[in-house]
Amino acid sequence: MSNMKDDVSRIVESIGGAENIQSATHCVTRLRLILKDQSKVNVEALDNIDLVKGNFLAGGQFQIVIGTNVGKVYDEFIKQTNAKEVSRNDMKEEIVAKQNPLQRLVRLLGDIFIPIIPAIVASGLLMGLNNVMGNPGIFYSDASFIEMHPVWQGFYDVINLIAQTSFSFLPALVGWSAVKKFGGNPLLGIVLGLILVNPSLTSAYDYAADPAACPTWNIFGLHVAQCGYQGQVLPVLVASWLLVKLQLFFEKHIPDAVQLIFVAPLSLLITGFASFIVIGPVTMAGANLITDGIVGLFNVVPVLGGALYGLICPPLVITGMHHLFLGVNLQMAGSLGYVTLWPVGEPVTIAQGAACLAYAFIARKNKKQSSVALTSGLSSFMGITEPAIYGVNLRYRFPFIAVMISGAIGGAWMGFWGVKSTSVGVGGVLSFLSVFPEQWGLYLTGEILTFVLTIALTIILSKTKLNTDTAVLNATNAKEA
Repeated sequence: MSNMKDDVSRIVESIGGAENIQSATHCVTRLRLILKDQSKVNVEALDNIDLVKGNFLAGGQFQIVIGTNVGKVYDEFIKQTNAKEVSRNDMKEEIVAKQNPLQRLVRLLGDIFIPIIPAIVASGLLMGLNNVMGNPGIFYSDASFIEMHPVWQGFYDVINLIAQTSFSFLPALVGWSAVKKFGGNPLLGIVLGLILVNPSLTSAYDYAADPAACPTWNIFGLHVAQCGYQGQVLPVLVASWLLVKLQLFFEKHIPDAVQLIFVAPLSLLITGFASFIVIGPVTMAGANLITDGIVGLFNVVPVLGGALYGLICPPLVITGMHHLFLGVNLQMAGSLGYVTLWPVGEPVTIAQGAACLAYAFIARKNKKQSSVALTSGLSSFMGITEPAIYGVNLRYRFPFIAVMISGAIGGAWMGFWGVKSTSVGVGGVLSFLSVFPEQWGLYLTGEILTFVLTIALTIILSKTKLNTDTAVLNATNAKEA
């Protein structure tokens, strides 16, 4: 116990003292702190504390990796600092209050899209399995697995049904998450999303093929297209915001005794009319412009588009702005049936892990640094890159630069060959399952190329001026030797 107390005292000293702590909380393995002045943190001293397994700054929170005993450490930390204890949600609100409008928008989109990612990833993987079974040339040179083994047709059809559902009802998923985030009743968000994809409406795909054939409603002389919004993201986002504003307005002005009768019907009715008359047509046109612009870029200059996106992906993750592109990916998957940005940016995940492995080799005489780098790298290969980014690559700078360069080259490769995926998939070594099977060879070649380049560049850059920690590392290695 005394050792833990001493280590906690050193942690407090390393982060600038108790007076530098604005608020504190913890999760399963980490202390999560909001500090008044990040520049007061002595990272080198913090890393030399036995209790500390790593540290990084993410989303405005300074996080110190402790392990499964973080609860006891946190109690001692609060005892010594008398820091303000907050919940994780309260801490998020503190962070949001400090952000500019763009940062708030990015965080808002992240909070909306992240909860529905498991459903999208699951659908993407199942669609990949369907493609494996249904595409010729994988198991047999001139026939598909299903054609050669028709007894599997029913199994194939059920998988296809399950895989397509998340994208067919994407507005319902987005509506649920968005209304919940905006502070409304999430069940109304689901209903709103289902209204926009009601089977009685003309499918968005059929409407895109022949708008003139779409029937219309005559609403007091105004002809409104009976068009659904399958696969659309922007229309339901804006409609969800309006729905919540109306719900809160009616709850404030309608007596409690009759709110159940009037609030939900009025909110859905007004939002529904607004969606079909104004919100839907305007936002779908904007969404299509974004999609067409990205597709056009990759059609005209695929290498440049891939290289640029691969280059900016790592810093986008740090700022959180990659959530903007998550919405674009979902829009493409829903409206086009394929995604270009996700496979182009996915080599960066492999690069983050490869850079960590290279650093683990570079720092091999320092067991603690090497161990952190190794575990962070393995985590990246499973699709979780935050430990690699904040714990190793960004912290030592030169691995992060290697990631950006290699990511650009990997992205250029994917762009040049026009690699596409069925949807946003799971990251890391299993990511190929979401790519169309006929492009697996090209995709895996790009991933291997990125991996090798990152290893080589990280080792090369470690010997240059970019490695400002060389002296410290060498001194530590010599001391341990």
